Amino acid sequence: MTRTPSSSALRARWQALAPREQTLVLAAASVVGLALLWWVALAPALGTLRAAPARHAELDAQLQHMQSLRAEAQQLQSAPRSARGDAAGALRSALTQRLGNTAQLHLAGDRATVTLKGAPADALGQWLAQARSNARTVPVEARLTRSTAAAPTGAAANAAPVLGTPAAAMPRWDGTLVLALPPSQP
Repeated sequence: MTRTPSSSALRARWQALAPREQTLVLAAASVVGLALLWWVALAPALGTLRAAPARHAELDAQLQHMQSLRAEAQQLQSAPRSARGDAAGALRSALTQRLGNTAQLHLAGDRATVTLKGAPADALGQWLAQARSNARTVPVEARLTRSTAAAPTGAAANAAPVLGTPAAAMPRWDGTLVLALPPSQP
């Protein structure tokens, strides 16, 4: 092995140091080496190890959500296809059942437009879920604003509240929803 002039100069400088100074230089180099080992190898690994349970729980929740979406998609795919008229009829009946006179349905081609006036938020959510599963429609556009209309009184006010919210405090919506009807059967 050939020695370069700088390595022989370092060796000569090392030999010139007193044993105590050599010990101190070795101790300082050891401390620097251990610090580098900690920052480069151990600290990132320990941080990953500490974060692993939370990340694992988060990924498990995402997996369960994806599996439920897959099951829902499989259920929708296995459901028999309905004719466009059946989808429109299912929309009309669900609209009348859930939203009553707070909504009107207009059909044009492969689109259904629903106009809302003071529709309760809980009933709208239930109707959308029912329209998606029963009529196999997909919302493509929504223009909703919070309604300033007061909640109805009398028999309509006695409807079951959602999550303990009184019917008068339930938000209401005005606006339009555009739904895509399912493709017609071949």
